[in-house]
Amino acid sequence: TLPRVSGFLGMYPSLPIKKYDILPHGESSLIRLDLRAPLEYAPLPGLEPFAYGTTAARGAAAHEEQLFCFAINPAQSQSIEPERELFLDTLLFAGASAVPGTEKSGERLPNAPLAAVRLPAGLYLFTQRRKALGREECIDLAIEQQKDGLWERAALQDRLYVRYLFEDGKPVTQIFRPCQN
Repeated sequence: TLPRVSGFLGMYPSLPIKKYDILPHGESSLIRLDLRAPLEYAPLPGLEPFAYGTTAARGAAAHEEQLFCFAINPAQSQSIEPERELFLDTLLFAGASAVPGTEKSGERLPNAPLAAVRLPAGLYLFTQRRKALGREECIDLAIEQQKDGLWERAALQDRLYVRYLFEDGKPVTQIFRPCQN
């Protein structure tokens, strides 16, 4: 069996801290993350993807964690050379969680559904960058992640989760791609 490196996912003391394992994978830079508990967010249907930290990020407080889930175009989801213009399909949901000391996300949306949106527990290919990435940068990063995953024979699913958070005084973009192995 592979050794496991344990740690915590989440930096804010009043937000739930989730346990995870990073599964080492040889010399590859590919990170396989075993998320042990889901990350839950209040649904924000009008939240604009790829606008973290800007005034275009309507509906979310500054520095609030945000999660977006996209379907990946089925014709592109298993391609070693996907067409970047066709890669992302439909935005399936958007959500945010309040930062300590701010109002709660769910209280700002009286008509929002009560059910939380979530990044489910499970296995993921994972990568992050220590800045807020825009649409084109996220797509490029997701395509590189897909190429590496397919090269390593990972069984990739056709969903892409983009998570934005504020950590150590700077924005961070995380890309999660569900996989079965």
